[in-house]
Amino acid sequence: MGVTRRQLLWAGTGIGVAGMLASCSSGSGDSKTDTAAGGANAKPRRGGTLRVGALGKAAAITRDPHGSQANESDYLIISLLYDTLTIPGDTSNTVPRLAASWKPSTDLKTWRFTLAEGATFHDGTPVTAEDVVWSLKRLRNTPAGSARLPGIRPASIKAEDAKTVVLHSDYPNADLPLLTRLTTFVLKKDTKDSQIATAPGTGPFKLDWYRDGNARLVRNDHWYGGTVLLDAIEVKIFESPQAMANALLAGQIDLASNVGAVAARTAKARKDVQVLRRPDDMAMPIVMRTADGPFADARVREAMRLVVDREAMVKQVLSGYGTIGNDILGTGDPAFAKDIPQRGRDIAKAKKLLAEAKFDTSKTYELLTTEDIAGLAESATLFATQAREAGVKIKVVKQDSKTFWDDTWLKGDLYTTYWGTNDSVVFFASKTMLSDAGQNESGWKNAAFDKTYRKAMATTDATERGKLLRQLQEIEHTESGYLLWGMADGIDLAGSAVRNLPELPGYGRVQLEKTWLAR
Repeated sequence: MGVTRRQLLWAGTGIGVAGMLASCSSGSGDSKTDTAAGGANAKPRRGGTLRVGALGKAAAITRDPHGSQANESDYLIISLLYDTLTIPGDTSNTVPRLAASWKPSTDLKTWRFTLAEGATFHDGTPVTAEDVVWSLKRLRNTPAGSARLPGIRPASIKAEDAKTVVLHSDYPNADLPLLTRLTTFVLKKDTKDSQIATAPGTGPFKLDWYRDGNARLVRNDHWYGGTVLLDAIEVKIFESPQAMANALLAGQIDLASNVGAVAARTAKARKDVQVLRRPDDMAMPIVMRTADGPFADARVREAMRLVVDREAMVKQVLSGYGTIGNDILGTGDPAFAKDIPQRGRDIAKAKKLLAEAKFDTSKTYELLTTEDIAGLAESATLFATQAREAGVKIKVVKQDSKTFWDDTWLKGDLYTTYWGTNDSVVFFASKTMLSDAGQNESGWKNAAFDKTYRKAMATTDATERGKLLRQLQEIEHTESGYLLWGMADGIDLAGSAVRNLPELPGYGRVQLEKTWLAR
């Protein structure tokens, strides 16, 4: 699943709303040639079972498509069973899936989504606008729902007719279709919570069986999105990247998903193993709480950003499989401001800022982390070592997934987090940085940032929008609660028979409906 080019974000590239709409009516997604997995001239064949390893912890398992999916294994299974309205594409950032097309009102507040022809649930019943409306309202009413559908109130989600869903935003939002790519999974209207685990989806695969995070999914021969080549996909849950890599090398699985840089280095010499690389696939920032606590002073946050040795972090934590970050999320966006000066290490200035802010260096501060993904806990440990050079004492505390996501995320003073997408500056702005964002990870409230975001979302002129997006990033770079030291490459290992794995990052990497086996 290595990506060789950035996703194209229409905003800020001169395409504008009209061009975006034209590109969004071209089908259920873009197809890729088989370059990453080898066998470019081989003819795709139908059949076979793909055995996929994915990271997860038994304590964090969820079967709910609208729940918090901390496990990679849950995310993969749910994404194959249920379709979202839109998905990432090869040549545009947002392409159709369950929604075949969409159109905004002149003021960019109201969007009409037309459902794909022939879309049915796994039990054969047609998907209706009422099903989508019920699902989106259910999603919106979850604890994180306001972040997943920012600006969309439950009452403003309506069915205009059997095939048309209307979303009305509280403010103009030129990027609303992009926001429907993430977790807008559709269930049948009025599905009871007790039925969620076995509720029929609309996706390319159907559930055969499920046990403790492991599952077998079989091909949906009636999928509206096209021909599915694999007979089945078996998902096996692994608690550590090393165990998953070992299973791949032993031939027990065909694909080790998001296995990390250490495994890539180990497997590089194996001719029977493909190392698939998605450059700059995952952000692993350190979050500093801005609302209150020891990092509320902007000078302290700047000092922490000056303490980190970014080159050492990328080299040691990621084994070189990554790039240096500049404390701005959304590095894959064509509108990403590469001309903002790269922040480097400056211990002397960091000490000066800490002294000015009267930061208490006699205390020891906890940096909370998990081992959910490869390198996350290691990044915390190395940062703690580097911070000591500025007189800041940090104790790394590892938490299990459930404790971390229930008690630390969105609440902690200092913690690590991670995002498996990097293609949009406004995605992160809307979900994690606006004052009223449902997943405001640092408790940041900045009126200038909020105002600039709203203005950018209401602007269709590409040049003016580009200027506003740069202003947005300048504010984030200077004042936010993020310390983004680097971007990690996504690393997958695959057996030699696996063909046509998706190359897109984030949600795109779980789109396995075109994958096939040459055996």
